[in-house]
Amino acid sequence: MKILHTSDWHLGNVLHGRKRYDEYERFLDWLVGCIRDEQIDVLLIAGDIFDTTAPSNRAQELYFHFLNRVAALHGLQVVVTGGNHDSPSLLNAPKPLLRQLRIHVVGAVTPDVSDEVILLRSGDSVESVIVCAVPYLRDRDIRTVEPGESIDDKMTKIQEGISDHYRQAWTVAQSLRGDKAIPIIAMGHLFLAGCSPNGDERVRELYIGTLEGVDPGSILHGFDYLALGHLHEHRKVAGNPWCRYSGAPIPLGFGEAGQEKKVVVIDLFEGGTRSIREIPVPCFLRLQKIQGAISAIEQTLRELGAGEEHVWVEIVAESDCTSAELQARLHDVVRNSPVEILKIENAALTNAVLRAMEEGEHLGDLDERDVFSRCLDEHGITGGDRDQLFALFQEILVAVREEDHYAE
Repeated sequence: MKILHTSDWHLGNVLHGRKRYDEYERFLDWLVGCIRDEQIDVLLIAGDIFDTTAPSNRAQELYFHFLNRVAALHGLQVVVTGGNHDSPSLLNAPKPLLRQLRIHVVGAVTPDVSDEVILLRSGDSVESVIVCAVPYLRDRDIRTVEPGESIDDKMTKIQEGISDHYRQAWTVAQSLRGDKAIPIIAMGHLFLAGCSPNGDERVRELYIGTLEGVDPGSILHGFDYLALGHLHEHRKVAGNPWCRYSGAPIPLGFGEAGQEKKVVVIDLFEGGTRSIREIPVPCFLRLQKIQGAISAIEQTLRELGAGEEHVWVEIVAESDCTSAELQARLHDVVRNSPVEILKIENAALTNAVLRAMEEGEHLGDLDERDVFSRCLDEHGITGGDRDQLFALFQEILVAVREEDHYAE
């Protein structure tokens, strides 16, 4: 049996106001061809199918059109799990219909963990692989809130809750396998220890205070492969080729522009042998971040503009020019070329202004945590009280982000 692992599509992603539907359409076309050419038997999509819990009609159309196309491929089975960006209600709504197309969806944790354990059969009805389709485990799914508990208590409960959920799934899968030599694969959408995102990755914290991640040993058990989502860069966990993040298939921000995007193919053979390989995903639209002095930036822009490749650019310039002058000067360089500048930041001016007067910051320059930190500063809150309040605020922030706009 041949399995393809992908994740973190973020359909509907918008970059500096620019929609990316054409780019996604080209990726999905490529993926359909890859599945067909590689003769894939099982497709695993490990969460964050959509960029928001309320995706646009166009983003949903891309998703369902893709599923319709792959359902027509002979023998293919699909397993989709929800991520922290997804609406569980939206993903789960068409479950009965999609099941008839051999597409299995687990949008959120189920009341009975056995409903997340799926036995897949090959075209000749032979039991071939068991998939523990564990979705993103939300805070409320894995711990009970108790009065007076500390942040450390909450962190411990989260770690234990995640570990216990995977232990239960493993136990159900073992029981389902019995004495047969059927491989067991698990899916997940979470941080594992040692795999925190790099500074440029566009990912959200999942749990309060647990950015160092969940201990891989607490969920690995005896799984033949752990197909992970959430981090956008392709990575093996602690060098283990059988536990890895597939990564996002397209760069979701300029910080990911230099990453080689991949999908993973796992071959499971009779007798228990297995192999694994990576397939690079083509670049469908080049992103480039340019930093430095304005003269060097202009030279790079001219070189890019001399080519035929369409490029989106983000610029961080060190210049004494005003913002208006910088915008006019750089946009003039790329006029009538395939280069589009999506964002220009004058680092020198920005840093000077922020050093001189923090009250002059624009709200758009700050995220929610920055604003709350300013509030704590304003009220002179420091030490342990500050840490506790900041942790509680972050907990509220996670809960708000996870709100399911499609739930009733």
